[in-house]
Amino acid sequence: MKNDTPIDASKGHQTEAILFGIVPMGDPRTAAEALHELQLLADTADFVAAGCMVQHRRHADPHSYLGSGKLEELAEVVKLAHSGAVICDDSLTPNQAKNIETAVGVPVIDRSELILQIFGMHARTPQAKLQVELAAIQYEMPRLRRRWTHLERQRGGIGVRGGAGEKQIDVDRNLLRTRIAAIQKELKKVEEHKVREVQGRPDLFTIALVGYTNAGKSSLMNRLTDAGVLAENRLFSTLDTRTRPWRLPGGRTVLLTDTVGFLRKLPHQLVASFHATLEEALHADLLLVMVDGSSPEAQDQLRTVDEVLETLGANELARITVFNKTDLVADPASLSPLWQLEPRAVALSVATGAGLPDLLAAIQGHLAAVENRVEILLPHSASNLHGEIRAKATVLSEFYTEEGCLMELQASPALLGRILAEGARVAEAKDRPSPSA
Repeated sequence: MKNDTPIDASKGHQTEAILFGIVPMGDPRTAAEALHELQLLADTADFVAAGCMVQHRRHADPHSYLGSGKLEELAEVVKLAHSGAVICDDSLTPNQAKNIETAVGVPVIDRSELILQIFGMHARTPQAKLQVELAAIQYEMPRLRRRWTHLERQRGGIGVRGGAGEKQIDVDRNLLRTRIAAIQKELKKVEEHKVREVQGRPDLFTIALVGYTNAGKSSLMNRLTDAGVLAENRLFSTLDTRTRPWRLPGGRTVLLTDTVGFLRKLPHQLVASFHATLEEALHADLLLVMVDGSSPEAQDQLRTVDEVLETLGANELARITVFNKTDLVADPASLSPLWQLEPRAVALSVATGAGLPDLLAAIQGHLAAVENRVEILLPHSASNLHGEIRAKATVLSEFYTEEGCLMELQASPALLGRILAEGARVAEAKDRPSPSA
């Protein structure tokens, strides 16, 4: 008998669920291995994985996702395990979900809905809540008919085309369209504010942390900036972008931004709705692409990050790839496939600090390659710029003369242009002290 009891993912329901999916023909992985990430997602959403089942086939059945025999097997497993739900590793069409639910007799949750539940649990700020609500409504729209099948037989009188269910569908769709328009209007304001905020600080070099969820982005930010960003060993522990100043050796400050994590098969509704949150990354001067080097799926995760960045139009931005969690890698040779994909990557462990000097050297090397190196004379009359220069540029050397401070520095064109406009000038030969001085 069909179970219509709703599942509230926000209340720690601990519902036992059977996980299922499709893997390509010839895939040697066990069901548990193939559905490992889905199990992590289910755990994050407070489900208890009671079992895993996969079917080897080329394509999903367009009507029921699994083949008829495998679907019967899934129903039997659900019955024997007394499970309260089944969770699919892919996004299901409304028709597929309906047919599976009819066969197994318990609620069916697909990958997109599961991820939306997790985002809903972790949304804290008004912006994140709006973004999740928008994605959830867009996911729900094509599934409204399934929600009203119990009213399809209630037909109206003569001349009435549809029944109460069909009328209610129209009402609900209109309400959802109105809400979508209102949310998009609010998020547009947020995005415009983000653009103005980013454009308002052109003098500071900005580094954005991007990568697969749970790769250690928040942990790295905390280690470098004492930001206090929530960093848990769970997927999507934080959804909001946070930007903090990071003071490099020598006194220069750059901005470090932590962004929402990416995920394989991430619902396109979420990618679209979180565009405003990722605005910081889109305008960064440098991306640190973080990968969990200890994960057996690290190569696939790196490809997923590339795909999401391409979707966002950020795949051409300068980047440094970081292989994190090397302290969990038993055999360094296992990183060889990753090195082949990213031979100039930096390997480190945020947990132990190993490799952090290499990351700093890579960042400073990038700064040296893209910024202007110049010698300027900062007259005494413009000495008020000295602190700002030290904070926003890399000072390579400085020497005080009667005319002022002679500085060799490395700076962005924007900063260099402004300090030259405010009293500094490019040094000439006569400004340099003689060797005998």
